[in-house]
Amino acid sequence: MTDLIHGVYTEGEKIADTKAPKVPVAGMWEKRKMDAALVNPANRRKLSVIIVGTGLAGGAAAATLGEAGYHVKSFCYQDSPRRAHSIAAQGGINAAKNYKEDGDSVYRLFYDTVKGGDYRSRETNVYRLAEVSANIIDQCVAQGVPFAREYGGLLDNRSFGGVQVSRTFYARGQTGQQLLIGAYQALERQVAAGTVEMFTRHEMLELIVEDGRARGIIARDLVTGEIQTHLADAVVLASGGYGNVFFLSTNAMGSNVTANWRAHRKGAYFGNPCYTQIHPTCIPVSGDHQSKLTLMSESLRNDGRIWVPKKREDCEKDPRTIPEADRDYYLERIYPAFGNLVPRDIASRQAKNMCDEGRGVGPMVGDFRRGVYLDFADAIKRLGQKAVEEKYGNLFDMYARITGENPYETPMRIYPAVHYTMGGLWVDYDLQSTIPGLFVTGEANFSDHGANRLGASALMQGLADGYFVLPNTIRDYLAKGPFPKVSEDAPAVVEARTAVEERTKRLLAIKGERSVDSFHKELGNIMWEYCGMERTEAGLLKAIDLIRGLRAEFWRNVKILGSADTLNQSLEKAGRVADFLELGELMCIDALHRAESCGGHFRAESQTEDGEALRHDDQFLYVAAWEFGDGESDPNQPGSTMGAPVLHKEDLVYEAIELKQRSYK
Repeated sequence: MTDLIHGVYTEGEKIADTKAPKVPVAGMWEKRKMDAALVNPANRRKLSVIIVGTGLAGGAAAATLGEAGYHVKSFCYQDSPRRAHSIAAQGGINAAKNYKEDGDSVYRLFYDTVKGGDYRSRETNVYRLAEVSANIIDQCVAQGVPFAREYGGLLDNRSFGGVQVSRTFYARGQTGQQLLIGAYQALERQVAAGTVEMFTRHEMLELIVEDGRARGIIARDLVTGEIQTHLADAVVLASGGYGNVFFLSTNAMGSNVTANWRAHRKGAYFGNPCYTQIHPTCIPVSGDHQSKLTLMSESLRNDGRIWVPKKREDCEKDPRTIPEADRDYYLERIYPAFGNLVPRDIASRQAKNMCDEGRGVGPMVGDFRRGVYLDFADAIKRLGQKAVEEKYGNLFDMYARITGENPYETPMRIYPAVHYTMGGLWVDYDLQSTIPGLFVTGEANFSDHGANRLGASALMQGLADGYFVLPNTIRDYLAKGPFPKVSEDAPAVVEARTAVEERTKRLLAIKGERSVDSFHKELGNIMWEYCGMERTEAGLLKAIDLIRGLRAEFWRNVKILGSADTLNQSLEKAGRVADFLELGELMCIDALHRAESCGGHFRAESQTEDGEALRHDDQFLYVAAWEFGDGESDPNQPGSTMGAPVLHKEDLVYEAIELKQRSYK
């Protein structure tokens, strides 16, 4: 292990995925499924699995494992699995079925995904994702998901950013909701059958690791405040992403990192934490009163044209009065091959560039106008308003309700916002973390999207992991069972439960003067300013110091009302923000060590002559897998400080794809 680097982290031994078979990538998944051990039906009834999260990845996994005969305990902090954040996805789900006969294939979906992630994803996992994508559509159609159809009755497709084919299946602007209802129905069928036990309004607060294996969780009943112990033979985390570390994001307000972070502190490595997706198509910030931002589906970029005025003096004008000659359709100008359908990271950074030049539109936010136009005038003229309403009506209605503007008459205003996190717990080809028996699926793991996720791929990964991948890989682990029973008075269980109780007591005992939200907002400002779309070494070092100071103040001055033995949302938020304050530091450390521009992660020190992102494959062609820095640097302030994290590198090897600098021009 090397000495401290930058004074903030150390470097440890390399890590590798040893589960992917040593065969050509096209035959790898079939080989792995054949090599995985089986569990006969009688033995499945003796084995139990805990699944945290009921979105597409968690709900699909619980339904599938329950159907297979395992005993499943399913947990969500919402009052119903149907309120999982997957419901908010709008635009569609990718699959390589080539319904449009436009040249799509499994390989092309694989290639587009790796390229879209700026060659920082694991080739083996991404090929498998593309391979099983077609099965997802068949599964969902069989469940009754009402995908859009063409006049003749065939399933319809549309395009999304970063590709030149139409492979995105959709249900108007409600695709996530419809897919989640499908998974929910499958889940509830197993609840009724008795194979799945559902725990709503329960939050995982600690992972139980006994004899080196994940064997359960400590959860809090959010209604009664009761701290509960739940034990099983394996644990699956499907708890989503951590975009709310920025406070303002498109995520639901309850979305958090606690399940992942508790596992990280217990030994699960965290992969690429700084890889955050900034979505280009969101309703701009309107003031300090906001607690979240609203996503407008990327599907709108199929027919909407993005532009800003060419002249600064036109930015205050009614856009309908600005003639074509004075409009800059900048994505069509800079990237003629892809136009408005460039990947999200490129569209987001160019929107920021336009606004930084002083050509943004909408109200002033600080020193700039933070908005660009998304204009449907041409589409309405070409297709007619009725056709546009049929494709995007619910999205237009949502925009009108939020902004008070009619997007059929006036161009929408959009601006980038934090949306998705490509980073997550490190997993191998089997989706198993560095803790045996702990599996991680969907957005909670790091595996498929590299430095930037292409649109409509989140739903694809969630359902692929839940329905098709995890059920085939976790059985190889469970076949080693039945494992020795763990009692609730075992030392590891008592230790985990005590840690939760002591942390809760410590939070309630602070009795400070600042609200939890005030700390969260300040953290979000630091993250957006210094670890957002553009980063510098000096800025990241400053952010690390600011976060450390903010965390120390949190643990001596946060104000939490109420008690632990009842419904207490202030306490819930405090625990989540405490974890965000630790995660935020690790994100900045990860961004600091990766001195290259990659995907949407633009290091000002690393750019081409024309201002595009410049990767350094000779130095950074690896996954950054971080081990928790065990030990407090200030034992008198438990929780306020962390030890230096340890960087383990997983080399990325590309055999089926040529490694090259991205170009969408």
